[in-house]
Amino acid sequence: MITLKNVTLRRSAKVLLNSATVTLNPGEKVGLVGRNGAGKSTLFALFNGTLHEDGGDFSMPKAWRMGQVAQNMPETDEPASTFVLEGDTRLAELRQRLVEAEASGDGMEMAHVYTDLADAGDHDAMPRAEALILGLGFSVEQLNNPVNSFSGGWRMRLQLARALMCPSDILLLDEPTNHLDLDALVWLEAWLKRYTGTMIVISHDREFLDAITDVTLHIDQAKLTRYGGNYSSFEILRAQQLELHQASFSKQQDKIAHLQKFITRFKAQASKAKQAQSRVKALERMEKVAPLLADAEFTFGFKEPHSLPNPMLAISEASFGYIVDEQPTAILQGISKSVLAGQRIGILGANGQGKSTLVKTIARTMPLLSGTMTEGKGLNIGYFAQQELDVLRPQDNPLEHMIRLAKEMGPNSSEPSREQDLRSYLGSFNFTGDMVKQAVGTMSGGEKARLVLAMIVWQRPNLLLLDEPTNHLDLATREALAMALNEFEGTVMLVSHDRSLLRAVCDEFWMVGRGKVEPFDGDLDDYQRYLLEESKRLREEAKMAASKPAQTPAQPVAVSKAPQTAAAIAAAPMAPKAPAPVAAEPQVFRSPEQRKQDAQRRIELAAQTRPFKKSLEQTEQRMAQLQKQKADLENKLATPMGANDIVKASKELGSTNSELETLESKWLELSEQIQQIENDSATA
Repeated sequence: MITLKNVTLRRSAKVLLNSATVTLNPGEKVGLVGRNGAGKSTLFALFNGTLHEDGGDFSMPKAWRMGQVAQNMPETDEPASTFVLEGDTRLAELRQRLVEAEASGDGMEMAHVYTDLADAGDHDAMPRAEALILGLGFSVEQLNNPVNSFSGGWRMRLQLARALMCPSDILLLDEPTNHLDLDALVWLEAWLKRYTGTMIVISHDREFLDAITDVTLHIDQAKLTRYGGNYSSFEILRAQQLELHQASFSKQQDKIAHLQKFITRFKAQASKAKQAQSRVKALERMEKVAPLLADAEFTFGFKEPHSLPNPMLAISEASFGYIVDEQPTAILQGISKSVLAGQRIGILGANGQGKSTLVKTIARTMPLLSGTMTEGKGLNIGYFAQQELDVLRPQDNPLEHMIRLAKEMGPNSSEPSREQDLRSYLGSFNFTGDMVKQAVGTMSGGEKARLVLAMIVWQRPNLLLLDEPTNHLDLATREALAMALNEFEGTVMLVSHDRSLLRAVCDEFWMVGRGKVEPFDGDLDDYQRYLLEESKRLREEAKMAASKPAQTPAQPVAVSKAPQTAAAIAAAPMAPKAPAPVAAEPQVFRSPEQRKQDAQRRIELAAQTRPFKKSLEQTEQRMAQLQKQKADLENKLATPMGANDIVKASKELGSTNSELETLESKWLELSEQIQQIENDSATA
């Protein structure tokens, strides 16, 4: 287990944790929450060993293997699948040992390494790596693309896949959802639910934390408090504690006032002096309950738009896409939609289907390829780009951004533009003191996002285009954004992986996919189920595509034409072994030395094949169990059942079939490996 006992952590002169004591048990899924700057990343640095405690005792099992996302941007020409596969450090170490054993001819070491490789999952390592990559939103065609060919956000996804590939006892994840779309987030959520080790995650996504955590650690005012349950449970428990604390404080203040009143009234009277003095001592002995020092909540609001054209936009037979070397490439075609005043539209769709392209084109940062897009009179767009630096200048400070914006708006703007007014306005977005003169490039992601929001609010838009606005925002700021959007009188078009924000703000959804933009008739739960089904379909297509190259004319019985059942494969006899030369000529005299050598070779051969044969036997036993389970489920589905029972049985059957397919491939691979070892030994 992980234990902190009276731990103190500092960053420079600031105390981030003071006398923190907490215990985390093996297998717990922990959400680490707190305001930006409270010390969450510092505590992570203690967990991963890059920082040591300034006081107290911290301990973690030394044997635990740690998985975490590297924060550096990978720079390599390696294929994406190879890069992720190398995240399995145990497998890489074993493969290196095998190379060294083969070079030295150490048969016993080779046998040990083969056993360890089988235990480490060497036979399906590449498929596992590819499954991680596909799950995080990459396409099959991108599996072998060089890492350097991807943008920064996609390379960080590869770093996440690499961390998940690493076998670990403890997994540290710092904002793992920041670079993910909703489809990839849903996949990651399902993967983390199956993770069996201890997990500690920093996230500002309420629904993500609720889905994957069962313990919450809260950092507040240099104190670390453990709460049982997910984030929603934590909020309830903390609210109750704060209410009790406030009640205790108020009660004590009443008691203090009563004692002080008695002292003031009777301290001058000789007959009451002793009683007054005893009350003075009672006040001195009283352990004071500190007042509730809750941080001031960050709030803001959108000002009433100058006008509300209706419709805001009219799109007719339009094509959206991009232009490279003067050659247009359409992603969405034949789009005819209207955007009306007051609509709250959530834009859904799998990664790469064109959500950001649609928003950027409406925001006038990309050209329309064809068709027409008519803007309502007086349309004023407020655009939050997915990458905040698309609209920010790293070398400029917040005040310079606001001064430039005021000049661009011109004298017709109704907003105050004097420098002091702009400073006060920035202060309402928590840019106080010297922060207004701090270069944007040195700011945190949350601070950049707040600056973009400040600039949008100042422009008084009537159409808000928000492309992943919650990246880097803490939970309090996300809540403030949701409240502001609900009070906004204009139109909102929102792309986000934050399901809590989508639920709070949007009352209708557009689905972007397969070249179209269509209404999605359903809620976010329906969409989540759709994503899981779509992910399953893509995996099946990838599996089929991967199997086709292996079907050559030299194979008279193609697996795709007549797939063998698990039972048939398990029952099939192994191919006859090639006879060894010594067995083919029994009449030849063998000297004692030769017989000794033959015996040694048989021992080595048995040592080399033993792990494979053991694994083969286990595979055959499991396949037989699954085949029986499959038959039972098929019989069950053939009888009348309720809808929920049908869904449950169908899921179990799908899982059974999937495992059978994997084991069939494993059985064939093991058989070939044993055959190859025996052939090599016979010809040696």
